[in-house]
Amino acid sequence: MPNYTIAQLDEIPPVRCPCGFTRRAFADDPDGAASLHLVDIQEDAQTHYHKQLTEIYLVLEGEGEMELDGKRFPVKPMTAIYIRPGCRHRAIGKLKIVNLPVPVFDKNDEWFD
Repeated sequence: MPNYTIAQLDEIPPVRCPCGFTRRAFADDPDGAASLHLVDIQEDAQTHYHKQLTEIYLVLEGEGEMELDGKRFPVKPMTAIYIRPGCRHRAIGKLKIVNLPVPVFDKNDEWFD
């Protein structure tokens, strides 16, 4: 088995998520250190949190806000956000982001109040 993996994000089918639609690369590797998601946030995302995951968002397109533990912050292209486990968060507006979940994304670690 090689020591690398290559993903072509535009060839990965999008799946529905609390934020809109996401294309998840490297999420199927149970021994992986992280995954990488290209997320199209359609409008206002649903507030959620993770008990285990840390997420790093990088805004690529659009302008809007991030709500982090009830506080809103403006975001625009090249804004990066570090989201620790337990932080209730959602994106507001139509955005395209890269999301780097650490460790690998686990759909069972997505919690809603």
